Amino acid sequence: MKQPEIKVSSPGRICFFGEHQDYLGLEVIAAAINLRIFIEGRARADRFFYIDLPDINEKDRFLPEKELPYLKPRDYLRSSVNVLLRLGYYFDCGWDVRLTGQIPISAGVSSSSAMVVAWIKFLLEASRCSSLASTPEKVAELAHQAEVLEFNEPGGQMDHLTSARGGLAWIRFSPELNLTDLQTPPGNFVLGDSQVKKNTTSILSSVRERVIKGLELLRLDNPLFDLKNVTESEIRSLLKKLPPEIRQPLLGAVINRELTREGLKVLTASSFDENCFGRLLLEEQEVLRDLLGVSTPKIELMLQAALKHGALGGKINGSGGGGCMFAYIPDKPERMARAMEEAGGKSYLVTVDSGLSVENNFSKGKK
Repeated sequence: MKQPEIKVSSPGRICFFGEHQDYLGLEVIAAAINLRIFIEGRARADRFFYIDLPDINEKDRFLPEKELPYLKPRDYLRSSVNVLLRLGYYFDCGWDVRLTGQIPISAGVSSSSAMVVAWIKFLLEASRCSSLASTPEKVAELAHQAEVLEFNEPGGQMDHLTSARGGLAWIRFSPELNLTDLQTPPGNFVLGDSQVKKNTTSILSSVRERVIKGLELLRLDNPLFDLKNVTESEIRSLLKKLPPEIRQPLLGAVINRELTREGLKVLTASSFDENCFGRLLLEEQEVLRDLLGVSTPKIELMLQAALKHGALGGKINGSGGGGCMFAYIPDKPERMARAMEEAGGKSYLVTVDSGLSVENNFSKGKK
């Protein structure tokens, strides 16, 4: 009899439009890409979980009978177990687990969220209660709880939803979650890792806190102020009395919101305008660099190299402060990819990919 096994994978993501917007409840356009996290597990005779993470040279071992203590900051493997235990999930056998990945780590491509999404799905399959979270959106919700809410982190839901669902989607968070699948634009995307590590949580917190502070100040005089509807001219007038460190990211949020809406028009038009698409990517990069202050000299150098070798546009991918950028080129991306590497980065030709993938020969019936 074949030994019970579960294999799960989930993708990283690039954000076309709406960087730093999801945690403000503003819409985004994001795509899953063909760099993935892989989790493989084989059932054990006892109830212990043994986890091997060779990419980062770490291991863990636990017995999921009660809530697990956290052994380090952002202990996502254990927090995922705790989230499910609180919901009544039960593991009647243990697992030998191996977790590997293709996604650059701490680089803005959603490696941690992809890992948590895949791990939550693995645990659901291992508990034989996967039908209780039967949709990708539900898996994403549990992953967001385990990664963000459990540790009171500043991130939104874009990464988890994109990794779980796959494809390219326009995601709206207010007044309720609404996802619209979009056609992948023709052309090529090259992800460039600046190989400068970043502190995602710190960067997100800094930008978010400044925007939230600005909103609080504006609502002292304008209690009904709504970031989702205010025009650029209105926000510029209102911001005059605020200090620059608050004014700039708040203005950036409004401009970014409008660029996302313009990007949606381009992506849903009957005829795709590649030049307009590239221009909008560059305009968002300007917002991220000049108003949010999250670009770096290395990323700027790589972007300029890409533009000199045929790219029509590009931008930071993720929170910024290091990590990755990506560039868009209609065809023949190889020369551009080499130029980005000559500028000091590491390049990946990426395509839009599917979401969660599961292979399971473990019994699905709940004991």
